[in-house]
Amino acid sequence: MAKIEMATPLVEMDGDEMTRIIWRLIKERLICPFVDLKTEYFDLGLENREATKDAVTAESAEACLRLGVAVKCATITPNAARVDEYKLSEMWKSPNGTIRTILDGTVFRTPILVKGIEPYVRTWTKPITLARHAYGDVYRNVEMRVPAGSKVELVRTAPDGSEERTLVHEFAGDGVAQGVHNLDASIEGFARSCFNYALGTKQDVWFGAKDTISKTYDHRFKDVFQEIFDAEYKERFAEAGLEYFYTLIDDVVARVIRSEGGFIWACKNYDGDVMSDMVSTAFGSLAMMTSVLVSPSGAYEFEAAHGTVQRHYYKHLEGKETSTNSVATIFAWTGALAKRGELDGTPELVDFAKRLERATIDTIESGQMTGDLAAITSLKNPEKLSTEAFIDAVASRL
Repeated sequence: MAKIEMATPLVEMDGDEMTRIIWRLIKERLICPFVDLKTEYFDLGLENREATKDAVTAESAEACLRLGVAVKCATITPNAARVDEYKLSEMWKSPNGTIRTILDGTVFRTPILVKGIEPYVRTWTKPITLARHAYGDVYRNVEMRVPAGSKVELVRTAPDGSEERTLVHEFAGDGVAQGVHNLDASIEGFARSCFNYALGTKQDVWFGAKDTISKTYDHRFKDVFQEIFDAEYKERFAEAGLEYFYTLIDDVVARVIRSEGGFIWACKNYDGDVMSDMVSTAFGSLAMMTSVLVSPSGAYEFEAAHGTVQRHYYKHLEGKETSTNSVATIFAWTGALAKRGELDGTPELVDFAKRLERATIDTIESGQMTGDLAAITSLKNPEKLSTEAFIDAVASRL
């Protein structure tokens, strides 16, 4: 049959270890037989990041800004052991962190719901999307050990050289101190990304912080969100029948647990880090979680929410059979293809992406699944498939 044409290429960011192998299988067996795939390819595998002194990571992010849509494989963020294993010249930074900085993006993570994988919270019948601010807070902190008898102050030096000082604490005993920061521009980008994503997915936005305690820092988040919503989005939300509200983070948590799901939960950086793992685990598995980085400028980068599955990769190198869940990586591709088709006005590409998602879910709901899901499913007598056999089962259904 004639393959589906693409008007504009995707940015393709290849990755590492077991997910790199899954990446190739998905392209060969699920996409290229049906789509005349056009991509600008960037190899973000650790060997090539070393060879290019990590320039390839920044280049891939710039390409995403230029073309508007990217799909990314999971990548290694090296630690000391990886420096030795891959003989690296230095401990390269997280590729995701580099890409997020260049795109100035917000990470949206949403569980993939299938029958037979039941949420631990019984009221959750719709997915909850976590919107995580990806700048500042403890991830850009400075910190120190403080010996007894010390005084710690927060000092701001103005452009004219004058200083403003605030006492943090006078330490009678030993302790610790840290300083965190954020930027109005980044908070504004976070707010716009959340509101744009909500309009695109037809979901309400819930945002919570702790402005009653953090009367300047967290309150700034609250004020920026409200100012941007009132000035730019209030009428558009009303027309779409959507709601935005702010409340304290502890109140949001209580509301989330009582809810049925089906909304965007906007979180500051650390809150989002913690709550996204809570939500994904409560829905069943991190391997069943989509992840998309959305830039305020309208660029999208789709990826799986998990890592490179190192343990399975070492088994694969030993020639042993693996049963690695490829669902999140499949959905990274379908998300990117659907967005590309939406932006280019090629509905047949959008339709293909939706059919591939349906084939993947139907395969699991028929009882064919990888080992991680077979261990937690409520379906009777599930068939545990190998990594390749699961992808082949999806391909036959597609």
